[in-house]
Amino acid sequence: MRRNLLTALIIFFSAYPSVLVCLTKLSLYNVCFFKWDIHRVLFDCSKQLNHLALFHCDGGFRSVWKINAPYSKLRVLELYSCFFEKLEIIRLPKLEKLHWDSWTSHYSPLSFDFVPSLRELHLLCATTHYHKGFNISELLRGTSKIHTLTLDFLGEKLWMHPEMKQLYSTFSKLRKLSVHGIFVEFDLTWIKAFLQVAPSVEILYIQVWEHACEVDTEARRVTFPERTNPCWDLELDNSKNLLLKELQLVGFRPLKQPVTFIRALLERAPNLERVVLKGGF
Repeated sequence: MRRNLLTALIIFFSAYPSVLVCLTKLSLYNVCFFKWDIHRVLFDCSKQLNHLALFHCDGGFRSVWKINAPYSKLRVLELYSCFFEKLEIIRLPKLEKLHWDSWTSHYSPLSFDFVPSLRELHLLCATTHYHKGFNISELLRGTSKIHTLTLDFLGEKLWMHPEMKQLYSTFSKLRKLSVHGIFVEFDLTWIKAFLQVAPSVEILYIQVWEHACEVDTEARRVTFPERTNPCWDLELDNSKNLLLKELQLVGFRPLKQPVTFIRALLERAPNLERVVLKGGF
């Protein structure tokens, strides 16, 4: 079915080549690409494409999608539940924003080579039994100018490994950090590691996941591993986050752990101007 959709897509663009040449934004649903087709259609032929969104697409079982498009004008790339084993971006010089929601890779789903314009990265995924996790510093290797980073764990175990020193250069330009989907019973102390290695952060957004019906059901245990509290060996010093101006915490409850975290953050960010605390959903 997916290959039939791809065939129809190619026939359509072959019949109306001017559409493909002038196309600036494209969304595709439920398409299975062959390796040579995906690059030819999306990059070799679509010279003006600057926004691409793929939903439930793949290139075959556990395929690796390599993008080497030095002349592409693509600025925004969005993937939603796409079944690529890995996305390797070799050259996309104009890419500014990448959004990947739910990957199937056992390890790191991404790698970068030449993405000099990448400023915004959103990674959302719930850890399942087959996810082995990865170092976020390895995933971000090849990037140097990311100023907006969103990490969403959808209420499950963290899919990244604890690390500190490796993140300093990666997070040097970070201005906005959003950490979503933190299981309600997790301690928030580990987030201090990000503030330690990213002293330039101006906005910190934290969203706690609290859905009573999904805490520990038999159906959840079939797909997802046991939730374990993040345990990072923090190497915190007495430096201040002088640029931090705004803190938002969604899912706040007046318990000891979140209150202790907020108090420690207030001590670390003397120039904090705005604190927003919102209850659970």
